Amino acid sequence: MKKTILLTWATDGIWKLLAYKLADGWHTLYLHGRNEKKLQDIVSDIQSETHNTEIFSCVADFSDLDSVKNMTQKLLQELSHIDIVINNAWIFKTQHEQTTQWYDVRFVVNYLAPYLLTHDILPLLKKSENPRVINLSSAAQAPVSLDALLWKVQLWASEAYAQSKLALTMWSFYFAKNNLDIITIAVNPGSLLNTKMANEVYGQHWSSADKGRDILYNLALWEEHENDSWKYFDNDSGRFAEAHSDTYNFDKIEDLISNTERFIH
Repeated sequence: MKKTILLTWATDGIWKLLAYKLADGWHTLYLHGRNEKKLQDIVSDIQSETHNTEIFSCVADFSDLDSVKNMTQKLLQELSHIDIVINNAWIFKTQHEQTTQWYDVRFVVNYLAPYLLTHDILPLLKKSENPRVINLSSAAQAPVSLDALLWKVQLWASEAYAQSKLALTMWSFYFAKNNLDIITIAVNPGSLLNTKMANEVYGQHWSSADKGRDILYNLALWEEHENDSWKYFDNDSGRFAEAHSDTYNFDKIEDLISNTERFIH
């Protein structure tokens, strides 16, 4: 069945590959990117290669929460519903580690932006018959320091990345619990896949990018995952697995969410 899908960070890596695969299935795609020219080129390429003309662009800088809000307002005005949101945006190393809003950029791009995006377009998800939210987690997860998010404590890139990914996974479980009508799954798409970012950061890769693309496609669309909400899929092991212990700690989750609401409003 044809779906309306919002795919963030669709201009690179496994997410670009995923966009092509979804377009081949004749789904209506809204592809997000930060660079308007690059995004428009990709939309044109996908349309030309797949002959699917239902591909649209959404431009926003996920390090700027106001930019995210502007994008969501546009989506609310243009769309009647969204069936699937795939939150792919992430950043590891960057020259600018602090945002203009005085937050750690890894926390903003990897956690606060997808949180805000999904929160604001929730009315569109609620209008879908079988909505899904797929959140890009990671094998790297570490206990969250709110002081680090607020730049009171500065972290190494790997530490900030791991904390932001645990924050995303904790929120994913919270969102699933509070939106039982929306299938919500956090997924580690695979460690050191053959992408530009993995090769730049680590200088090596373990698996093809197709491995990550395929699991995101399956979790987003396959009927067999209709009962897999509130779970974490580890693509390194190829199965659903236990997430970090903090994702099951109600007090820590409540503290994270209450502070998150304060940050984004």
